[in-house]
Amino acid sequence: MTKRQKKKLISVFIALIVAAAGYFAALSKPEQTAQLLGTSTNGTYRVTQFADGDTITVDMNGKEEKIRMIGVDTPETHDPRKAVQCFGQAASDFTKQLIGSNTVRLEADDLSSNRDRYDRLLRYVYLPDGRLVQAEIIKQGYGFAYTSFPFTKSDEFKSYEQAAKSSNLGLWGGCQVETKSTGQKQTQDARP
Repeated sequence: MTKRQKKKLISVFIALIVAAAGYFAALSKPEQTAQLLGTSTNGTYRVTQFADGDTITVDMNGKEEKIRMIGVDTPETHDPRKAVQCFGQAASDFTKQLIGSNTVRLEADDLSSNRDRYDRLLRYVYLPDGRLVQAEIIKQGYGFAYTSFPFTKSDEFKSYEQAAKSSNLGLWGGCQVETKSTGQKQTQDARP
Protein backbone atom coordinates (compact mmCIF):
# COMPACT_ATOMS: atom_id res chain seq x y z
CA MET A 1 0.00 0.00 0.00
CA THR A 2 1.39 3.39 -0.95
CA LYS A 3 1.78 6.28 1.43
CA ARG A 4 -0.98 8.17 -0.41
CA GLN A 5 -3.41 5.24 -0.09
CA LYS A 6 -2.66 4.95 3.64
CA LYS A 7 -3.44 8.66 4.16
CA LYS A 8 -6.70 8.32 2.25
CA LEU A 9 -7.67 5.23 4.26
CA ILE A 10 -6.89 7.00 7.53
CA SER A 11 -8.97 10.02 6.42
CA VAL A 12 -11.95 7.78 5.62
CA PHE A 13 -11.57 5.98 8.95
CA ILE A 14 -11.49 9.29 10.87
CA ALA A 15 -14.55 10.56 8.97
CA LEU A 16 -16.45 7.39 9.94
CA ILE A 17 -15.50 7.82 13.60
CA VAL A 18 -16.64 11.47 13.58
CA ALA A 19 -19.92 10.52 11.87
CA ALA A 20 -20.56 7.72 14.38
CA ALA A 21 -19.80 10.02 17.30
CA GLY A 22 -22.25 12.59 15.92
CA TYR A 23 -24.90 9.91 15.44
CA PHE A 24 -24.63 8.63 19.01
CA ALA A 25 -24.56 12.18 20.40
CA ALA A 26 -27.77 12.95 18.49
CA LEU A 27 -29.45 9.87 19.92
CA SER A 28 -28.81 11.16 23.43
CA LYS A 29 -30.51 14.52 22.65
CA PRO A 30 -33.62 13.79 20.53
CA GLU A 31 -35.15 17.27 21.06
CA GLN A 32 -32.08 19.00 19.58
CA THR A 33 -31.82 16.44 16.79
CA ALA A 34 -35.47 17.02 15.88
CA GLN A 35 -34.89 20.78 15.75
CA LEU A 36 -31.86 20.32 13.48
CA LEU A 37 -33.85 18.06 11.18
CA GLY A 38 -36.84 20.45 11.16
CA THR A 39 -39.24 17.99 12.76
CA SER A 40 -41.32 18.40 15.89
CA THR A 41 -41.18 15.99 18.76
CA ASN A 42 -43.49 14.95 21.54
CA GLY A 43 -43.28 17.18 24.58
CA THR A 44 -45.05 19.60 26.90
CA TYR A 45 -46.02 23.01 25.57
CA ARG A 46 -48.01 26.14 26.41
CA VAL A 47 -51.25 26.67 24.46
CA THR A 48 -51.34 30.12 22.86
CA GLN A 49 -54.58 29.95 20.90
CA PHE A 50 -57.78 27.93 20.61
CA ALA A 51 -58.93 27.82 16.98
CA ASP A 52 -61.96 25.64 17.65
CA GLY A 53 -62.87 22.45 19.50
CA ASP A 54 -60.29 20.22 17.80
CA THR A 55 -57.48 22.61 16.87
CA ILE A 56 -55.11 24.56 19.12
CA THR A 57 -51.86 26.47 18.68
CA VAL A 58 -48.89 25.89 20.97
CA ASP A 59 -45.60 27.65 21.57
CA MET A 60 -43.12 24.99 20.52
CA ASN A 61 -39.77 26.32 21.69
CA GLY A 62 -40.42 29.81 20.31
CA LYS A 63 -42.30 28.68 17.19
CA GLU A 64 -46.09 28.74 16.91
CA GLU A 65 -47.42 25.34 15.75
CA LYS A 66 -51.03 24.52 14.95
CA ILE A 67 -52.06 21.17 16.41
CA ARG A 68 -54.96 19.17 14.95
CA MET A 69 -56.12 16.68 17.55
CA ILE A 70 -55.96 13.09 16.32
CA GLY A 71 -59.20 11.12 16.23
CA VAL A 72 -61.76 13.79 17.11
CA ASP A 73 -63.87 16.09 14.97
CA THR A 74 -65.92 18.91 16.47
CA PRO A 75 -68.59 20.96 14.71
CA GLU A 76 -67.14 23.80 12.62
CA THR A 77 -66.88 27.38 13.81
CA HIS A 78 -64.23 28.95 11.51
CA ASP A 79 -64.33 27.09 8.18
CA PRO A 80 -64.88 29.83 5.55
CA ARG A 81 -66.66 27.31 3.31
CA LYS A 82 -69.26 26.44 5.97
CA ALA A 83 -71.67 28.12 8.32
CA VAL A 84 -71.11 27.71 12.06
CA GLN A 85 -72.51 24.28 12.91
CA CYS A 86 -74.76 23.30 15.79
CA PHE A 87 -72.70 22.89 18.99
CA GLY A 88 -69.61 24.30 17.28
CA GLN A 89 -69.22 27.23 19.66
CA ALA A 90 -70.04 25.02 22.66
CA ALA A 91 -67.35 22.52 21.58
CA SER A 92 -64.82 25.31 21.14
CA ASP A 93 -65.69 26.74 24.57
CA PHE A 94 -65.48 23.27 26.16
CA THR A 95 -61.97 22.66 24.83
CA LYS A 96 -60.82 26.10 25.95
CA GLN A 97 -62.29 25.56 29.44
CA LEU A 98 -60.92 22.01 29.69
CA ILE A 99 -57.36 23.03 28.85
CA GLY A 100 -57.51 26.48 30.44
CA SER A 101 -54.06 27.90 31.14
CA ASN A 102 -52.48 24.46 31.55
CA THR A 103 -49.56 23.28 29.49
CA VAL A 104 -50.36 20.22 27.40
CA ARG A 105 -48.35 17.15 26.54
CA LEU A 106 -48.35 16.26 22.85
CA GLU A 107 -47.91 12.74 21.57
CA ALA A 108 -47.75 11.43 18.00
CA ASP A 109 -49.47 8.24 16.86
CA ASP A 110 -47.53 5.60 14.91
CA LEU A 111 -50.55 4.94 12.64
CA SER A 112 -51.16 8.61 11.87
CA SER A 113 -49.17 10.88 9.60
CA ASN A 114 -47.13 13.67 11.18
CA ARG A 115 -49.09 16.52 9.51
CA ASP A 116 -52.44 16.93 7.82
CA ARG A 117 -53.10 18.52 4.43
CA TYR A 118 -53.20 21.97 6.08
CA ASP A 119 -49.69 21.40 7.53
CA ARG A 120 -50.99 21.14 11.10
CA LEU A 121 -49.21 18.70 13.42
CA LEU A 122 -51.39 15.70 14.27
CA ARG A 123 -51.11 14.87 17.96
CA TYR A 124 -52.84 13.44 20.99
CA VAL A 125 -53.22 16.21 23.57
CA TYR A 126 -52.88 15.31 27.26
CA LEU A 127 -53.65 17.44 30.32
CA PRO A 128 -51.21 17.61 33.24
CA ASP A 129 -53.43 15.15 35.18
CA GLY A 130 -53.03 12.57 32.38
CA ARG A 131 -56.48 12.92 30.82
CA LEU A 132 -56.63 12.81 27.04
CA VAL A 133 -58.38 15.92 25.70
CA GLN A 134 -59.84 14.11 22.68
CA ALA A 135 -61.40 11.43 24.88
CA GLU A 136 -63.00 14.06 27.14
CA ILE A 137 -64.44 15.91 24.13
CA ILE A 138 -66.03 12.73 22.76
CA LYS A 139 -67.19 11.38 26.16
CA GLN A 140 -69.03 14.62 26.95
CA GLY A 141 -70.68 14.81 23.52
CA TYR A 142 -68.78 17.82 22.16
CA GLY A 143 -67.36 15.96 19.17
CA PHE A 144 -67.27 12.81 17.10
CA ALA A 145 -64.77 10.00 16.80
CA TYR A 146 -63.01 10.94 13.55
CA THR A 147 -62.29 7.56 11.99
CA SER A 148 -61.64 8.54 8.37
CA PHE A 149 -57.92 8.00 9.01
CA PRO A 150 -56.24 5.21 11.00
CA PHE A 151 -55.10 5.83 14.58
CA THR A 152 -54.41 3.50 17.50
CA LYS A 153 -57.23 4.73 19.77
CA SER A 154 -59.95 4.35 17.11
CA ASP A 155 -61.95 1.59 18.86
CA GLU A 156 -61.69 3.39 22.20
CA PHE A 157 -62.96 6.67 20.70
CA LYS A 158 -65.83 4.89 18.90
CA SER A 159 -66.98 3.38 22.20
CA TYR A 160 -66.88 6.83 23.88
CA GLU A 161 -68.98 8.21 21.03
CA GLN A 162 -71.53 5.40 21.31
CA ALA A 163 -71.87 5.97 25.08
CA ALA A 164 -72.36 9.73 24.61
CA LYS A 165 -74.91 9.11 21.87
CA SER A 166 -76.83 6.57 23.99
CA SER A 167 -76.97 9.08 26.84
CA ASN A 168 -77.94 12.02 24.57
CA LEU A 169 -74.98 14.00 25.86
CA GLY A 170 -73.99 17.31 24.31
CA LEU A 171 -74.58 17.55 20.59
CA TRP A 172 -76.32 14.16 20.60
CA GLY A 173 -79.18 15.67 22.61
CA GLY A 174 -79.35 19.06 20.94
CA CYS A 175 -78.43 18.74 17.26
CA GLN A 176 -79.38 16.82 14.17
CA VAL A 177 -76.40 14.68 13.25
CA GLU A 178 -75.81 13.76 9.62
CA THR A 179 -73.45 10.99 8.48
CA LYS A 180 -71.80 11.62 5.12
CA SER A 181 -71.08 8.84 2.61
CA THR A 182 -67.45 8.92 3.85
CA GLY A 183 -68.65 8.02 7.34
CA GLN A 184 -67.77 11.45 8.69
CA LYS A 185 -70.40 12.97 10.96
CA GLN A 186 -71.47 16.60 11.17
CA THR A 187 -74.19 18.68 12.74
CA GLN A 188 -76.55 20.94 10.85
CA ASP A 189 -75.90 24.68 10.73
CA ALA A 190 -76.49 26.57 13.95
CA ARG A 191 -79.65 28.62 14.13
CA PRO A 192 -79.10 32.38 13.71
